Amino acid sequence: MGDSAGVSVNGQYPPIQELAKTAHIKNFEQYEAMYKRSLEDPENFWGELARENLDWFRDFDQSVVGTVNKGDVAWFLNGQLNVSVNCIDRHVKKHADKVAIIWEADEIGQGREITYTELLEETCRVANAMKHAGVKKGDTVAIYMPMIPEIAFVMLACTRIGAVHSVVFAGFSADALRDRLIDANTHWVFTSDEGKRGGRTLPLKQIVDVAVDGLDFVRNVFVFKRTHNPEVKMNPKIDVDMDEEMKRHRPYCAAEFMNAEDLMFILYTSGSTGAPKGIAHTTAGYLLYAMITCKYTFDLQPDDIYACVADAGWITGHSYIIYGPLANGVTTLMFESTPMYPDHGRYWDLIQRYKVTKFYTAPTAIRALMARGNDKIKEYDLSSLKILGSVGEPINPEAWKWYYEVVGNRQCYIADTYWQTETGGHIGVGLPGATPMKPGSCTKPFFGIDFVVTDENGNEIKGNDIEGQLCIRKPWPGMARTVYGNHNRYLLTYMSTHKGLYFTGDGCRRDKDGYYFITGRIDDVLYSLRSFGLFRWGEEGHLECAFILLMMLMRKLPKKLGEVDNFDERLTRSVLVWQRFEQFVAFYRRVKSIA
Repeated sequence: MGDSAGVSVNGQYPPIQELAKTAHIKNFEQYEAMYKRSLEDPENFWGELARENLDWFRDFDQSVVGTVNKGDVAWFLNGQLNVSVNCIDRHVKKHADKVAIIWEADEIGQGREITYTELLEETCRVANAMKHAGVKKGDTVAIYMPMIPEIAFVMLACTRIGAVHSVVFAGFSADALRDRLIDANTHWVFTSDEGKRGGRTLPLKQIVDVAVDGLDFVRNVFVFKRTHNPEVKMNPKIDVDMDEEMKRHRPYCAAEFMNAEDLMFILYTSGSTGAPKGIAHTTAGYLLYAMITCKYTFDLQPDDIYACVADAGWITGHSYIIYGPLANGVTTLMFESTPMYPDHGRYWDLIQRYKVTKFYTAPTAIRALMARGNDKIKEYDLSSLKILGSVGEPINPEAWKWYYEVVGNRQCYIADTYWQTETGGHIGVGLPGATPMKPGSCTKPFFGIDFVVTDENGNEIKGNDIEGQLCIRKPWPGMARTVYGNHNRYLLTYMSTHKGLYFTGDGCRRDKDGYYFITGRIDDVLYSLRSFGLFRWGEEGHLECAFILLMMLMRKLPKKLGEVDNFDERLTRSVLVWQRFEQFVAFYRRVKSIA
C-alpha cells in the first residue's frame, strides 16, 4: 500500500514526491510566489503565459481591461488567433502521427484512435461542409451528439471558421433542445442517427426531429451515422448525411483570424426561473484558461494518456476533454459508455488497456464503485496512474480516501476541482507537486483567483476558521463574459449580489490552514434546501440530488437518509422530510425544467 509519504498528518496528505520531481510546479513555495504575482501583476502574469503557450496571428496590446463590478472585462485586446490552430495545426508540425484522441466506444473493442493529422483533416472537412451550407463567422451552430469523435470534429470546425457552437447534452429532451435553438436563433444542428450508452440505444435524430418541428429558421440538420440504423428517417429538405458529405470536401480549410474577444461558444445552464441561461465564453481568455488549468492541475506531460470520462455536453467536456488537453498537445480519451457497463470494472479495464496516467471522474461514479467493494479493482493493473481528479461536486471524505488508497494505492495525487460553467476552468484546486491534500477540500485558489469570503451583506470576513459566502474579487481570463442575448441578466446574477465581487452562489468554509471547503448552494435556485446541506455543482449534481431525495420521499424511508453518501451527518440531523415535502416538489419541478 505505498509508503509512509501517503499517510495523513494532522488531516493533511503530502504531495506525491515522485510527481514533484518533474512537476511544472514543484513545491508550495513556488505556488505561493506565482499566486502572489498573479494577483499583484495580472497584466504581465497572464500576458507572459498567453505568449508562451498560445500561437497568435497578431500579438495583443494589453492583457486585461475592465472590472468585475461593471461586468465589462476583456482580455488580450487586439490580439488575433484561432482555437483550432492552437489545438491541432501547431501539434501536427511537431508530431503529426501522435494520437490526439482515443475513443473508447460503448462496446469494448469498437473504439478507434485519431492522430493529430487525422484530426486536422476531419475537422477541415466538417468546416468546409459548414461553409458550403452557408455557415459564416459569428453564426450559431447547435450540437446534439453522443460521445463519438465527430463531436470533437464539429466543435473544432466551428472554432476554425469562427462559428459559435452551442453543445446541448444529448440526454436532454426535445423541449430543452428546442428552447436552446430558439434562444440563440440557431439555423444549423449537428446530430447522430442514434447514440449508444450502457448497452442502450438513444434515438437522437428522432429527438432532434421533434425539436426542430415548426422552427422555420432551422436550415439544416447534419446527421452523422453512429449505428447506421436504416429505420432512422431522413428529411431530404433539411437533413444532410454527413457520411456522404464528408467525402465531398477537401481535408484542408483555412483558419479564420479571430479577435481575442470574439464569441467562441455558448453553453446553457439552468436559470432561477427555469429559463436556460446561455453562458457565453470568448476565444483567447477561455482557451488560455482551459489550457493552463489543465496543464497545472493534471501536471500534463508530453507522454500522458489523459482520460476525462465526462460528457462534452457539459463544461467539463469542453474544457477538459477537448480544448484543455488538445491545446497542450497530449492524448485525450473520450468515453462513450458508463462505469458499470458491461460490468463495474469498466474504468479499471480502460485504465489498464491504455495505460492511463491522469484520470478525471465524478464522486457519483466513485461512490457507486466503492459500494461494489474492492475485489474487482484488484483484477487490474492501475500502476500507470499518477493523478486522480474529481469533478462535479465536493467529494465526501470516505469516497476521497477510497479513491486515494484503493484506486491510487496512495501513490496518486487527488485533484478535487471546484469550478463552474461560468468560470471556464478550475478556480479552486490543489497542484500535484505542491499542495498538501485534505479530504473534502478543493484546497487553494488557482492562479488569478482572488477568493473573498463575505457575510450575507457582502462584508468581507477576514482570517481563517471562518464560514460565509464565496465571491471572487478580480477578473480572470476564463470567466464568462455575458449571458447570451441578456447582459443585464448576467450582471444581476453574478455581479449585483455583492458590489464589486463576482458571486459564486456557493457557501464556503475556510479552515485554520486557509483551505477552502464548499458548504452549499446559497442562491435562489436552491436556497430553500440550504438547511439540508445540499449543494449545487452543476446540472449533474442537481439531477443526482433530486433523484436520491425524491426516491426516499416516495418510499417514506426517512431513516435511510443517514445512509446517503455525500450529504454527511448534517443531512441526517436536519431533515424533517414530510414537513419539507413542498420544497422537494418545487425542487423537482426546477430540475425537470432543465432536463
